[in-house]
Amino acid sequence: MKNVIITGATGNLGKAVTKKFIESNCRVIAADAQTTPSSTNHNLDSIQVDLSNEASARSFVESSIQKYKTIEAGIMLVGGFTMGKVEDTSIDDLKKQYALNFETAYNIARPLFTHMMQNNSGRLIFVGARPALDSSAGKNMIAYALSKSLIFKFAELLNAAAKGKNVTATVFVPSTIDTPQNRASMPDSNPDNWVKAEQIAELMEMVVSEKGSVLRETVFKVYNNA
Repeated sequence: MKNVIITGATGNLGKAVTKKFIESNCRVIAADAQTTPSSTNHNLDSIQVDLSNEASARSFVESSIQKYKTIEAGIMLVGGFTMGKVEDTSIDDLKKQYALNFETAYNIARPLFTHMMQNNSGRLIFVGARPALDSSAGKNMIAYALSKSLIFKFAELLNAAAKGKNVTATVFVPSTIDTPQNRASMPDSNPDNWVKAEQIAELMEMVVSEKGSVLRETVFKVYNNA
């Protein structure tokens, strides 16, 4: 049984990813800044963690390792979005998005990467963003695009450091995810063109499974037709 840490597990994507990994006979250690619901599923361990706090995140990872001995995968799903052109975006706006989209991932990935390198085995999965790759899409969401761009560079650096090891960092780049919130905010759009959380979850599970063992330096553009 693989032990998998999933952050942001109570969000729309987090719920789908958690469900998929549990169905695949993995033990999920679900971390969220909010109070996590109790569960009778013995393969789900829900823990409330302040992911923006480096010490708290490190303590969470270390206690998970102590309890379960090895962590085979870490899936960082915490993030947030904001609009704003460069003339409307202050340094404080940048710092908020940086903290939400990058620091929450870095604080978990750093101790996990050390653990995985020691074991010569592990998979780290991050969520990037299309506006961080496409300047035309990101010009009206400067803080968001800049904060997400760090995810791609961070994954590149981790993969360079893990060259020759069985440790990888993968970035998923979804287009609009089909959620109730997105349907409500974009009633004139066709959700059939979007990507479903369950589809992303299946691909993430594949990366962690034996089927994904040959993948390296991978960026998944999960756009569907959006």
